[in-house]
Amino acid sequence: VTNLASNTAQLVGLGADTTIPKMKYLSAAEATAVSSALTEYFAEEVVQELCGLAVATSVRDSYPFHVRVLVVCGPDGNGRDGLAAARHLASFGYEARVVYPESDPPRQLELARLPVYSSLPDRWEETTDLVVDALFGVAKFEGSRPPKPYDMLLAKLQATALPVLSVDLPSGWDPDHGPGEHGGLTPAVLVSLIAPKQGALHFAGRAHYLGGRFVPPNIQLMFGFKQPDFGGTSLFLRLDQLDDPAAEDGDETFDDDDEPEPEYYYFYRRLHAPAPSTACQN
Repeated sequence: VTNLASNTAQLVGLGADTTIPKMKYLSAAEATAVSSALTEYFAEEVVQELCGLAVATSVRDSYPFHVRVLVVCGPDGNGRDGLAAARHLASFGYEARVVYPESDPPRQLELARLPVYSSLPDRWEETTDLVVDALFGVAKFEGSRPPKPYDMLLAKLQATALPVLSVDLPSGWDPDHGPGEHGGLTPAVLVSLIAPKQGALHFAGRAHYLGGRFVPPNIQLMFGFKQPDFGGTSLFLRLDQLDDPAAEDGDETFDDDDEPEPEYYYFYRRLHAPAPSTACQN
């Protein structure tokens, strides 16, 4: 990962003149690095629960009356966020069902007594009010199309007339450049997680949420961004309702008291250290 600190000062010995934008659209490389840092701060399962809860509360805000929700989950982290969201939606009173083609659904789904299908159930469009797309997010797949059976799931979601809410990034989109070679999904609602991705700049749906209140200040400083003010106790923020979310309230100045704790210094050094010299040494 290179150039992640292009808009930050050296974090060790952070000076009073350091300015960091309040929000940042992350590249794919930055998103991977931030996620890695988060799993050092929290357990991976905790991050998934926080992301899933942020998705579920965003669903509750955007679709309070779309009770029958079908959560379509992929094999990686985006899918696991969807699985957590499905459980939280059920606890909110939604009739949540899960499509998860993998052979080992988490035991939490069994304990929550959620219906789990390996493929789209019969008459799924007639019995569904809202589809939650948790297939891929920022994950990339080899070749131009996703692997089976996810290629068929993506095609079905592309063709449906039901409203779709995508988790983190619409499936089929490139995290840096937006809609891919085959277009990908065009959801009505997007819930960006942790921080929005550069590809989300191409999103033109009716609502764009950010679920990232749980990102610790040290990690925000480390990667050169600061989350907007979520207000109150809300787990989400409507980015489309901010005039200029990337510069909300302008840049913020940090003083030496905001310096990251020593245990986080190694992230910065590991990610931003200069490449080793290939010159011969005498």
